[in-house]
Amino acid sequence: MSTQRLTDLPDAVRRMIEKVSGPIVDVGNINAGLNSAIAARVRTPEDTLFVKGLPMDHPRVWTQNREAQISPYLRGIAPELLWHIEEDGWSLLGFEYVNGGHADFTPKSRDLPAVMATMRRLAKVPAPALELKSMPHRLRTFVDDPADLSWFAGDSLLHTEWNPHNVLVSGDRALFVDWGWASTGAAWIDPALWLLWLIAHGHTRDQAERASATHPAWALAPAEGLNALARVQRRLWDSIAAESTDDWANPMREAARSWEEHRR
Repeated sequence: MSTQRLTDLPDAVRRMIEKVSGPIVDVGNINAGLNSAIAARVRTPEDTLFVKGLPMDHPRVWTQNREAQISPYLRGIAPELLWHIEEDGWSLLGFEYVNGGHADFTPKSRDLPAVMATMRRLAKVPAPALELKSMPHRLRTFVDDPADLSWFAGDSLLHTEWNPHNVLVSGDRALFVDWGWASTGAAWIDPALWLLWLIAHGHTRDQAERASATHPAWALAPAEGLNALARVQRRLWDSIAAESTDDWANPMREAARSWEEHRR
């Protein structure tokens, strides 16, 4: 479900930002992303910020809180969170602004090594003591046999949302954004989910698996677990594409179907 993006900052939002960051000099809208009513580059006399926000009555406002909670554990992996404010009917997050672009997931992209390097750093971060959703819980409606959910259990911290709009590349480093769906599960799940986006952006199935295999957890992935995840992802993306008008939904459905056939 996409969220309608506001093109102008409401007065209440401007007041909230100025309270913690000083007078606003300039505002630039950020068009990428689907989940925030507000996504803007905000310049003040002292700094440039990325601000994202949702109304407090939005059904996904909990993702704002989740990002605020998890941010202290993600230094060097995600942009630094500067503040989190909830008042006047709004939840706002203010991050350091990263000069760069979204990752290129096409074959031979120079961004891929940087993405994997950050993914490997993430694999070393212990899952924090937060109420994160587990992958067995998230995927429970997409299995035929509930026993398959056991493959996805684990205590690793996972990002799980590998749309290239969630990966910023600046120079030779990649940073991951939009942590609202951070979860716990088997460590090999993140590279396995990433490979679907690689397929959707032109990789063959073998190329995508080879790219994911550079993640240290891939060697620990049981073949039956990968097969079960492939089946689940086909069903999940069939469901998403049937309801979504976003231009990436159908390519992801085809990628998930292709990988499931490959695993069979």
